[in-house]
Formats: sequence, C-alpha cells, structure tokens
Amino acid sequence: MYLNNFEGLESKEVFRWFAEISKFPRRSKKEKQISDFLVKFAKDRNLEVYQDKVYNVIIKKKAFGGYENVSPVIIQGHMDMVCEKTSESKHDFDKDPIELIVEGDFLRANDTTLGADNGIAVAYALALLDSKDIPHPALEVLITSDEEAGMSGASAVTSEHLSGKTLINLDAEDEEIFWVGCAGGHNIITEFNIEKEINKNEALKIEVSGLKGGHSGVEIDKQRANAIKILGRIFYEIKDYINIVCINGGSVHNAIAKNAYAVITSENLSNVKTIIEDISDKIKHEYRIADPDMNISISNYDNVKECYTRKLTNDVINFIMLSPDGVLYMSRDIEGLVLTSANNGVVEEKDNKLYFDVFIRSSSESSSNEIGNRVKALASATNAIIFSEDSYPAWEYDPDSKIKDIACEVYKRITGKDAVLKAVHAGLECGILKKPLPDTDMISIGPNIYHIHTPKECLSISSVDTMWKVLKELIINIK
Repeated sequence: MYLNNFEGLESKEVFRWFAEISKFPRRSKKEKQISDFLVKFAKDRNLEVYQDKVYNVIIKKKAFGGYENVSPVIIQGHMDMVCEKTSESKHDFDKDPIELIVEGDFLRANDTTLGADNGIAVAYALALLDSKDIPHPALEVLITSDEEAGMSGASAVTSEHLSGKTLINLDAEDEEIFWVGCAGGHNIITEFNIEKEINKNEALKIEVSGLKGGHSGVEIDKQRANAIKILGRIFYEIKDYINIVCINGGSVHNAIAKNAYAVITSENLSNVKTIIEDISDKIKHEYRIADPDMNISISNYDNVKECYTRKLTNDVINFIMLSPDGVLYMSRDIEGLVLTSANNGVVEEKDNKLYFDVFIRSSSESSSNEIGNRVKALASATNAIIFSEDSYPAWEYDPDSKIKDIACEVYKRITGKDAVLKAVHAGLECGILKKPLPDTDMISIGPNIYHIHTPKECLSISSVDTMWKVLKELIINIK
C-alpha cells in the first residue's frame, strides 16, 4: 500500500529501495545487516563490490554506452541513522523495521526517526545501480558506516578501490542549498600538573550557569557566552587575591560550555565578593541579548584543606584568559561563513592533573595550524604540556569546481530556481574523504528533510522527486 503513493513519480524506484532498506536495523556502529544487504544487492546484479572491516561498501557499475572515456563518478552517502523515538514507542531499533507513513507530501515514521538521514542517499544510489536506461559514466557508489557517531567509516576509506575524480555526496538536507565546503577539526588537550599547598583561608564557590551553549560549529557565530571563559574573566579580576581550589566546566569538546564552577580561597573574601559581583553585573549586561538567562552565583564553601599553589593559580588563570575562543576569522570567499573558530569545551580535574580541551574548527589548514600553534605557545608559557591532539581535514571551497557549476545549471534548468552555494562551519564526510581523494571535485546535495535526529523527522516526497531528476541530469552532463 505504501508504494502505491509513488506510482506517478519518476522517483518511484527510489522510494521502493528506501522501503527496502528501512527493513534493516541501521543504528550507528551496528551496520552489519544493512552492509551485508548492500553486498548481496551488488552480487545479485553481478556488480563489482568491496566491503571493508568497518562495513563500508563500494559498488561499481560500468559506464553506459558513450561514456566509456569519462572518469568514474563517485556517489556517496552513509548507511547508519540516528535512532530516536517517542516515550510511548515500543520500537526496538536493533530488530524492528521502520514503519513508514505517508501524510500528504511527507514521508515519516511511526513515532521514530525516519532514517532519511541518510537512507535517502542509499535509496538514490541503489536506484541508479539498478537502472537500465539512465546514461552515466562508470559509477563508484561509496556507502559509509558510522557517520552519525564519529565518522569512523569515512575515516577508514582509502583510494584503493576509488578512481573517480568527481564525488556527489547525497547527505544535504535542503534541496536549494548545495554544500561546497566544510570545516576541519583540530582538538588539543592541554595538561597542568596540579601542585597544592595547605589552605589557611576561607573559601568561596563561583558558579556560571543558565547559558544557552550550543553546537561549537554551526552556532559559534551567535556569539554566545562560554562558561569557562566567563570564569576566566572573573578570575583575572581577582587574581592577586586568590588561590584556586578546583575548577570544572563544559561537557564535550564540540559544544559551547554552558556551565562551569570553581572553588577559590582568599584572605579577604569580602573584597573578592565585591569585585566578583561588580564584574558579574557587567558581563551579564554584555550578554543580555545572546544569553539573557546567565546566572553567576557565589556562595561560601567549607572544609577546604588544600588549594593550588599561587604559581599554578596564576598559570591557569592566564591560560583561560588567553586561550583562543569563539569566531576568529571570517571567510573571504563565502560571505557570512566563519573560516576559523575555537571552543574551550571542557576543563576538568583527573588523577591530580588539570585538563583543558580546546577544539579548533577551520576551513583552512594553515589557519587551523596557526590557532593550534597559539594554544601550544600558550601552554609552554603557562608551564603546561600538550597532552593529546586529534584532527580531521577541512573540505576547502574550490572556486574552480566544475561539478558545482554543472549542478547549479542543472538545478536552474529543472526547477527554475537558483541554488545557493554554501560551506558549513562543521565537519562533513567530504572533508574526511578529501584526504584519500585530494584531487576529487566534490559537492553535497539532497532533498528537503525536516526535524532530523528527532521522532518528527520527515521527508518531502516532491523534493525527493525533484532531486532525483537533478541527480540523473547531473550525472548525464558530467563528461
């Protein structure tokens, strides 16, 4: 009954394959069943297929007549999905199929995420591979695993079975927006050795709360307050009068810290309280628009026997004050795009060490390296060490990209509308895939999907049909 809704559409085979893959559990890091299904699909059609140890699948289809001398085109998406459901739902994502419901122009699931992110890419790819009459260059369909929980699938991809010089990623969520770049990430963890002395003074707890926080990439331009940096500003005003006892803030490296607290000691708490109250009022006024619910509280704290040495206290305060944070550079290529930012995501004590986590995002490798070197220089100047570094590459905007020009022309011809070229200040698989495929021209497109990662997720049927037409024409016009 479900498939009867699509009989009049050019994309009816896309929806048929979407229904088919919706039968398989596709939770991130549990993709074996859907990965094995893709392998069987290929073998049943005598298509060349590869499956790696993390369940990435590559399926190859030979060129249509007349396209034998054209470089292969890589069609890419991910097989896993975010598994969320309503409190009333009894759905078991490890074994139950997704129950599909059509409502007007929308396809949704019954009280669960739909998995259109990114099952629709898989459905598009299978429809292309199964077709007999769509002209195309040789196709290399790359379906990755674990995109939603760390991109470990894309990170495992090599160039061994991929030779295409054009890649069409199908993981975009707005049909009018074509993604042409994304930020890379560079995570630096700095370590201080905690040295303590006997405390003889009264103690005070300072707590910053009520902040909005948010995604440290796509929401960094909103200029929201970072609770760790707010603590740093307060510390600096009272640095001559205090010793730190402990400090903790943030939750994860890629989220703007919305809570933080510290305990301090001082010979003159009355004076310190006055200074804190004064600077707190100024900071809250400063953020009255971006973070109107900011709360900075101070309260007495008992039974503090030890505190940081004055030297360590000063080093920590200087590090927090000088650590790069927020929007650092804007793009000169794409108006309104944050080029480089940093986020002081986490500060925590563990095993007599104090760790600061600074996460740098940038669409420019050289800019990312510059900010990383700032953090390293600061660590050296404050007697800390770089404990850990981890990074993934950016997908830098290419003004000479041919696929973006072809895609814009095709979209205009089919819809009568202009596509919007954008880059995102967050990580995409294209950025990771640029490392093994540095000379591959890339673009990310897709149909309209709403309320992604929630049980309200829904997919526009008409948009799927439109982008199916665009995808076919795009492939036909790559020569």
